[in-house]
Amino acid sequence: MRFDILSLFPDMFASVLNTSILKRAADPQLHQGSPPASYHLTDIRKFATDKHRSVDKPPYGGGPGMVMQCQPIWDAVMAVEQEDIAPARRILMTPQGIPLTQPLVEELAKEPRLLLIAGHYEGLDERVITQLDPLQISMGDYVLSGGELPAMTLVDAVVRLLPGVLGDETSADFESFSPGAKRLLDCPHYTRPPVWMDMEVPPTLLSGHHARIEAWRLEQSRLRTAEKRPDLLK
Repeated sequence: MRFDILSLFPDMFASVLNTSILKRAADPQLHQGSPPASYHLTDIRKFATDKHRSVDKPPYGGGPGMVMQCQPIWDAVMAVEQEDIAPARRILMTPQGIPLTQPLVEELAKEPRLLLIAGHYEGLDERVITQLDPLQISMGDYVLSGGELPAMTLVDAVVRLLPGVLGDETSADFESFSPGAKRLLDCPHYTRPPVWMDMEVPPTLLSGHHARIEAWRLEQSRLRTAEKRPDLLK
């Protein structure tokens, strides 16, 4: 999958994309043929038309903050989309979008290419949003300084679902919110030692009886969901 990320601060992505699973997913030495993911960063300021490379202006009607202008964003998207023949799913990271959920991540993981627009300041001029008609995605009911951190989150969530990225192909299917976990919260997990600070690992997990272990995990998942996220049981 190709990820195109448009931002005013592309340098923010370097450490994230070059670490852990995201780095391994794009490393050709670790994959036969093409790696599962490739990342392409674009500085929106390169498409500014004035000598100061400005991309924002005060809002019409007054008010605090600055608004990102239409033309630099439009030109950036048009130019980037010409870099590859694969059709790009346009996505705008915005608190006004639909919530990012695991089913949505699973849907996006099936796309050949995602083009992420990370806005900043007070947001984008509404006219360029209308013309580009991107899928608008939110991280939740709060506001960040820009769309860079949400874009990183979305990339991480999608990449780990791509074939060949995780060591165990089935592990992602049994995590919280995933189909194997019946869209519930994951069960509690334990590892060595069997006793720590007088707290013991549940005996069922040490029994070696796989059917009982699976039944225990499912029951614990339901109990944990009922306690922490009862809305998911609906």
